[in-house]
Amino acid sequence: MSISLFTLLDWLQETLQPERFHDYCPNGLQVEGRSQVRRLATGVTANQDVLDQAIAWGADAILVHHGYFWKGEAEPVVGMKRRRLAALLANDVSLIAYHLPLDAHPVLGNNARLGQLMGVSDSRPLQPQEPASVGTVGTLSTTAGELRDLLQSLTARRPLLIGEPERRVKRVAWCTGAAQSYIGAAVTAGADVFVTGEVSEPTVHTAREEGIAFIAAGHHATERYGVQAVGEALAGQFPLEHCFFDSDNPV
Repeated sequence: MSISLFTLLDWLQETLQPERFHDYCPNGLQVEGRSQVRRLATGVTANQDVLDQAIAWGADAILVHHGYFWKGEAEPVVGMKRRRLAALLANDVSLIAYHLPLDAHPVLGNNARLGQLMGVSDSRPLQPQEPASVGTVGTLSTTAGELRDLLQSLTARRPLLIGEPERRVKRVAWCTGAAQSYIGAAVTAGADVFVTGEVSEPTVHTAREEGIAFIAAGHHATERYGVQAVGEALAGQFPLEHCFFDSDNPV
């Protein structure tokens, strides 16, 4: 059993609505492979390890959050870029990538899935004035330390906590990946803690001086959930097999 590559792409385009976003890379089909998809692999990033695992499994297409052809990257197809593309083309495997649309989907997205796993209720956009907001804020009764420990159990890595572990949390804001610059929006939204993947030097000062707890739980670690949810949804909708391939990244 299999489906047409373009049937799969139509579902993804309709579901994730990439036209709503001004993104840093092309969303959708990035490398075209065989016309039928029986096995769909998913991963966070289309690095060589994920490609090799997916190809060994017999994938017809690979769906990722971090694909290729980012704005500002070097254009020549040499070195690492040549090897990655050569692997896809030699094996007739498609590469499909969705960046901001996969962060923002209200049910299948990275933020939505992380919020569900954290047990947040009453979720709403962190910046409702933005037409395609990717951050989220909601209600959660816990402490900063308990939330850090929960994230550690979810991600299998020790998050960085800026602030007192005993701090009571009633309102949490979060945005997966490298969204540390959203900490100001979290302060404006009245959040007690802001959760994201990465941290920058100024983030520490902002957290301390604005009186908000901050948790960096890992860029890769916080973005493992959306692409899996999309893959599972596709496998439930169409006659194809799905398998998620992880390639750990400590950042």
